[in-house]
Amino acid sequence: MSHVRDIVGNRELYFVRDTDTVAAAARRMADLQCGAILVLDDGRLKGVFSERDLMLRVVLERRDPETTPVGEVMTTRLVTVEDSATAEEAMEQMQVHAIRHLAVTRGDQAVAFLSMRDLMHHELSRQTDELHHMRAYIHSA
Repeated sequence: MSHVRDIVGNRELYFVRDTDTVAAAARRMADLQCGAILVLDDGRLKGVFSERDLMLRVVLERRDPETTPVGEVMTTRLVTVEDSATAEEAMEQMQVHAIRHLAVTRGDQAVAFLSMRDLMHHELSRQTDELHHMRAYIHSA
């Protein structure tokens, strides 16, 4: 059984601050080629800023991305998962809450950001390994 900590490993934690401008956050997301990013303040998880937040709360409301702080437009109703949770528990959280990203925590600290893509890649890799083992077993018999 895979755990979230096995999937996220020791990857670097990417984030923006709630005082950063939307434009700065969008540039950071573009550099990282990601659709959402954690928002931290002194290491504490404050929210998530996503492409959806950019469209709904900045573009449609005609806010200036160069002056609008991320803290004013980020999603604050957060769903998190402990790094000790199983991959299945993380997938269930995503499905129940209709989200594609989960902040991963260890105690009260954010340690990673997990995407549905991460879970799909992990599961595909696991199934591919299993298939190779089954084929090897069949051909050795």
